[in-house]
Amino acid sequence: MIGVIIFSGSLPATRVAVMQFDPVFLTVARAAIAGILALCILLVFREKWPSRRDLVSLVVIALGVVVGFPLLTALALQHVTSAHSIVFIGLLPLATACFAVLRGGERPRLAFWIFAIAGSACVAGFALSQGVMASPFGDGMMLAAVLVCGLGYAEGGRLSRTLGGWQVICWALVLSLPVMLVITVTQLPPDFSAIRTPAWLGLGYVSLFSMLIGFIFWYRGLAQGGIAAVGQLQLTQPFFGLVLAALLLGESISPMMIAVTLAVILCVAGARRFAR
Repeated sequence: MIGVIIFSGSLPATRVAVMQFDPVFLTVARAAIAGILALCILLVFREKWPSRRDLVSLVVIALGVVVGFPLLTALALQHVTSAHSIVFIGLLPLATACFAVLRGGERPRLAFWIFAIAGSACVAGFALSQGVMASPFGDGMMLAAVLVCGLGYAEGGRLSRTLGGWQVICWALVLSLPVMLVITVTQLPPDFSAIRTPAWLGLGYVSLFSMLIGFIFWYRGLAQGGIAAVGQLQLTQPFFGLVLAALLLGESISPMMIAVTLAVILCVAGARRFAR
């Protein structure tokens, strides 16, 4: 739950940052900053290099949560509000559960899938009621982000059982660090003086909390409690995110958004009960 609360601020912070930062720069800069911090942590604790068999999983994690999800959401948030995009995160637990079966070898009970699909159906129904054609590109990017993130979560949760939660995200960040640093340098804004404080704070949040600290809690939780079961806690993320979007960005929250959020919170309770 600590990880979920931290992640809840990701989309509002990204929304603030992309108002002045290019989405590509924001993606690589947050990964580069987090990667440097992760490298320092690994050096301080003198962690051994991961084995060769773990490298493929670390590449999948890096492509999913270090590059894929941040880039796709940054692109989406140029076309939709953070309040609208946050509701799509309600689909993430279902995607994570599917990949938990494919990659983690988990076998939740039938009742679990009923509750998980019901929660996701609430989210999809809300998106349709808002008129998906209003921004097909933004909604498409959010759906793609959910898929790659679900894979990254499941793969990270599986690998955390043997490698450790904080070690997984740190090695994934370090693995992608050389490429992220090079692209960051090539994508630097032409005039840093024009970047206002809120954008810098948004970059700082997604770099430190969304890209590193949140995953330390999240991957440890997935490893201990089961990927499918713990993954359903993310159905509560839209609630926290909508509150932040309203408080920090002044975005409006419709009664329908609140109703959908309450519905998915009820679904997570049922899904958690039948996950094992």
